[in-house]
Amino acid sequence: MKRIFQIILGVAIIALVYIIYVQISTPLNFNKELAAKKAAVIERIKDIRIAQRAFKTKYQHFTGTFDSLENFILYDTLELERKLVDEDDSVGMAMLKKSGKKNIEKFKIAVIDTIFSPKKLSVEQVKELRYIPGTDNKSQFIMEAGYATASNVVVPIVECRAPYKLFLDTVAYRQEVVNLIDEEENVYNRYAGVKFGSMESANNEAGNWED
Repeated sequence: MKRIFQIILGVAIIALVYIIYVQISTPLNFNKELAAKKAAVIERIKDIRIAQRAFKTKYQHFTGTFDSLENFILYDTLELERKLVDEDDSVGMAMLKKSGKKNIEKFKIAVIDTIFSPKKLSVEQVKELRYIPGTDNKSQFIMEAGYATASNVVVPIVECRAPYKLFLDTVAYRQEVVNLIDEEENVYNRYAGVKFGSMESANNEAGNWED
């Protein structure tokens, strides 16, 4: 009888230790995964913002679809300017002035070859921009574009976002994700996920990770 009691007590102690371990390790593991996945999402959404800003530079508005943004990156060009002669080159400047030319030359360059510099994106990476990292290309960023009035001036606006529930593990960390979303929305009154821009007002395409 004593032996049975010792076995039961031993099992109970092991079970208790395991429960305590899970209670301690689960939040730590979740925070580690949150940081890693959020970093990957931020890296990609930054590239989307770069592309949107370049699109706006050429067309004076943002685009609300990834198809048009992808086509812009892969097949469009930007017109840039460069100086023909170094302004410290007096001989060169004199010859330029004599020819009647301005010290500016316009040229075109492929969008994909310039906007992400010094980083270089492959065609495949451009086609994956729409997908939220860590979702096996199943979940896309939510992107909208339009116009807002700021100081009586109509300006183009854009918003791109990835809610936590789309890229965090809601099975292994169901309660942790629920708590995180509740805290973001009801305690801090901010978007529960990663986003830049706003469809409510012009904010210079600010990212909520930059707060």
